[in-house]
Amino acid sequence: MTTPLVAQSPATAVTPADVATVEAVARWVALAAPPSGEAHALDALRGVLPGWTRDNMGNLMKRVGSGSPRRMIACAMDVPAFVVSGITEQGYIRLHRTGVAAHPLWDQFHEAHQLRILSARGDVTGVVAIANGHFARQHRGDTTVVGVDQLWVDVGASSKAQAEALGIALLDPVVASRPVWTYAGYASGPAAGARASCAAVASAGAAAAASSQPGETIYVLSSQRSFGWVGLAAVLARVGTLDALTLLDEGKAAGSAVMLPVARLGQTKRAVSRVIASTGLDSVRVLTPAVRFAGTLVESVAAADVRALLQEAARAGGFANAPALLAPALDTAKATENARLPRRDAYGAIEKTFMTIADLPGVPGHEWRVREAITALLPAWAKSRAVVDSAGNLIVSAGPDRDSIAFIAHMDEVSFEVESISRDGMVRLARRGGVVPSAWEGQPAALHFDRVGNSDAQPSLRGVFVPRDSARVKAPAVSTAWFGVDSATLVAQGVRVGNAVTGYKRASRLGGTRLTGRGSDDRTGSTALLHAVQRIDPNTLTHKVLFVWSVREEGGLNGAGAFGANHGRSLQRIYSVDTFVSSDTPLEGKAFAYAPLGQGFVLRGLDDGAISPPAERQRVLSAARAQGIPVQQGTTHGATDGSAIAPYGAPNVGLSWPGRYSHTPGEVLDLRDVDALVRIITALAVAR
Repeated sequence: MTTPLVAQSPATAVTPADVATVEAVARWVALAAPPSGEAHALDALRGVLPGWTRDNMGNLMKRVGSGSPRRMIACAMDVPAFVVSGITEQGYIRLHRTGVAAHPLWDQFHEAHQLRILSARGDVTGVVAIANGHFARQHRGDTTVVGVDQLWVDVGASSKAQAEALGIALLDPVVASRPVWTYAGYASGPAAGARASCAAVASAGAAAAASSQPGETIYVLSSQRSFGWVGLAAVLARVGTLDALTLLDEGKAAGSAVMLPVARLGQTKRAVSRVIASTGLDSVRVLTPAVRFAGTLVESVAAADVRALLQEAARAGGFANAPALLAPALDTAKATENARLPRRDAYGAIEKTFMTIADLPGVPGHEWRVREAITALLPAWAKSRAVVDSAGNLIVSAGPDRDSIAFIAHMDEVSFEVESISRDGMVRLARRGGVVPSAWEGQPAALHFDRVGNSDAQPSLRGVFVPRDSARVKAPAVSTAWFGVDSATLVAQGVRVGNAVTGYKRASRLGGTRLTGRGSDDRTGSTALLHAVQRIDPNTLTHKVLFVWSVREEGGLNGAGAFGANHGRSLQRIYSVDTFVSSDTPLEGKAFAYAPLGQGFVLRGLDDGAISPPAERQRVLSAARAQGIPVQQGTTHGATDGSAIAPYGAPNVGLSWPGRYSHTPGEVLDLRDVDALVRIITALAVAR
């Protein structure tokens, strides 16, 4: 007989108990336990699982009591993952999947997102390559769903030797790098249902140690579920006879508790079926937690379903009361150690500034958080002169009022706004700028509130970008988010059409001088402007220089248009500081827009919106040569703020850094190029 565990419905009120439950489960979800690499989770589990032992298959077990009846309660820890299958001569990592993906978009969900390579020397951060968003015309035929053979991992290396120097080797496990993510009474992440099952087994095992139930109960956190539950099969083959076996399984859309004949366990538990006869059992009780978005990177399990699992695990062990839920420690020190170490090169200050502003949300029209952070980082002289115009642009001017020039970088990023809200709480999103929609599908989402008057903004709401159940094409037709509650609750929380929505943002170091972070376009340009301002003595300037951090560049160059209308007629030239979208990636041909990372700033001679006059290009090249600043030249796709200012009579010159994977969460930059960009901005600003 099949019985449901808990029926899912959007939460209308989240209790403190719900919050505590899902935060504990989210810690289980965050554990790195790839197939045959479950040992990576042992350090975090050891503190909450005293008395458990590990066998040679990587299973964790605890025996409680003795005699009859003999019971076993088991789950499986591992999640389908990858291993390093090769390292190219250019330093990219190729992957092979371990285990069978439970969702048709599993591989594609990793594009443009960070991974952890679990090397023998420690974790190495990488980001999965994706086609540049600006190169859509070159990739208009790329409509099929991406598989593992199309995944290339960028670890910041330029050669095989550099990748190997990071400690990367063949067969190293590779897992998604995910935040501990909860929202509205849900814990979310890869295999959230299966991890909730293991949390219940471990918690029941801890409670059983203090009970006096008759017989023996064996609790098992097993390995290699991805290969037919072979870890549990190894335990069953050697345990002897059993009176009962309860499996707490991976999550499904409909939760259930069912007694299954061994013959009906199915292909996913084939290893168990082969050996179970030696236990004397002919049937197994299978508990399946109910989840949303099953088999995706945002699989979500509700607090009520977790409590139901806890109760069922307790009953299987012979005691009535549900145990307290155990939560493993988060090894945050290890995870952030590299990020906290001071750089040993000359780029520490630039990196610090970038990290400070890159992760702030800056949806077009909602850039105020970024603007305030930039203002706070200005030197005293610039802060005293900073003004915000009616469009929202931040402007700092210096020097005598003649021969004016301007440098402009934008504060916003491609992202989303709330377009409509369905009764069930599904939020349809309007895309702002050239979003690559597949790169956000099935990822954590955050909805941001603006200030009302002088009050602080409400805390952002967490949720997920809703993944499709199945797909024949790469890109979703619409983008949707869900925040765990229905429309009435969202409205009561202050959600309205036009609210800003972004993905989860966490800029990270890669190898060498490379960084990855959503919003590099154009927080990198904003960083370069800040550092140029910090290097300039305004009292030495012989002409007027305006430094501008603009709004609403993405999708219309609107802030620049307003600035141009007010200042453009008085400018001698405008320098647009923005990404040079480079074909220096494993997914682009090198015949166009090739500017290698690490080889200097880029003089952006031609793009879709402007061409720099020869005399202005020569001015930049001469300044670079005079200062020994490494420079590249090129043409690329896209347009810059200067295209909206040039019609007022100021020639537009693009100053850029080469960037990879544009308009996606996985943008990559090289600090050496940003340093060169700071130097050329400074040189041009102070030139007589």
